[in-house]
Amino acid sequence: MKDPIDGSQAVKCSGCGIAIQTERPELPGYTPEKAMDRDPVICQRCFRIKNYNEASSVAVDQDEFLRLLSQIGGKNALVIHIVDLFDFEGSLISGLQRFVGNNPVILAVNKIDLLPKVTNWNKVLNWVQKQCKEHGLKTEEIVLCSAKKNQGFDRLLDTVASYRGDRDVYVVGATNVGKSTLINRLIRDYSDLEQELTVSRYPGTTLDMVNIPLDDGRFIIDTPGIVYPWRYSELVTREDLGAVMPDNPLKPAVYQLNEGQTLFFGAMARFDFIQGERQSFTCFVGSRVGIHRTKLERADELYAEHAGELLSPPNRENIGKLPEWTRHEFRIKRGMRMDLFVSGLGWIKVNSDQGALCAIHAPRGVKVLARPSLI
Repeated sequence: MKDPIDGSQAVKCSGCGIAIQTERPELPGYTPEKAMDRDPVICQRCFRIKNYNEASSVAVDQDEFLRLLSQIGGKNALVIHIVDLFDFEGSLISGLQRFVGNNPVILAVNKIDLLPKVTNWNKVLNWVQKQCKEHGLKTEEIVLCSAKKNQGFDRLLDTVASYRGDRDVYVVGATNVGKSTLINRLIRDYSDLEQELTVSRYPGTTLDMVNIPLDDGRFIIDTPGIVYPWRYSELVTREDLGAVMPDNPLKPAVYQLNEGQTLFFGAMARFDFIQGERQSFTCFVGSRVGIHRTKLERADELYAEHAGELLSPPNRENIGKLPEWTRHEFRIKRGMRMDLFVSGLGWIKVNSDQGALCAIHAPRGVKVLARPSLI
């Protein structure tokens, strides 16, 4: 069967979509000649991810992502844009509108299972709508869901069915937002195919367009995840990735701080409460990121002496692999309810509306910003 994107007859990996080749092991799509008899055929990289949970450093460059994305505007397509609620600003494709043209967009906000069960979901939905407006993203529908827990998934399928008509469905998103997990649910529900996409916590698992035929002759098309360098998950080593990407619901940690106190998040980031009345701050980070409180005047010395040991992750040998820290200062005005957000690591909610002067230290290039409180 020809590929609906480029009409070629190339054999493609059923896991990541890359064209299979048997000549050069160091390049994407390699599989040994003897493995070509397998059904379905998968590349060596996907085989290792599935069977040994190994990762490979093969990735698709940014220009290639944009080339693939830019094809969508000229198609008659329904676009599902998947974002990670834990890293909303870091995973949103803010320029998506110019790639998709007039095609309708459904925003699937994944990983809602990470938020506390008592969360007010109507308020979360309102928050997402405001953020989309802020970023200039037009959506037909916003669906809160969890691929892992199968929450909200029926609603997503119903929404896709009501907007799809006679269109192919393109699924877009950054790396590690849960695209392949969601698409595998679609395959199980709507296709006779036995194969599934490669699912991994490593960035860039899908390397090319993966085309999944539907019963009516249309396709679900999984695009490669866009690698955004400002997300913490793209910077850390593989062994630290599990620490920064939470698997289980976040356990909010509340700290009452006086001005002149500091919180370290392992050796990943640092929060300084510089000025303001005594007040509480709630930290939303993965449970494996240790939080350590100290005095602001001692913070530099503590980091110099204990980064990678008392302050971890990362461990001492991996600290040098991260860029040097940059300081970001925020003045929270009286009456404002704000989060201080570090892309891919989590956020600190400023609980009081009394106002505060704060700073975040994080590796150079990581997206750090103040936003209206999510919760």
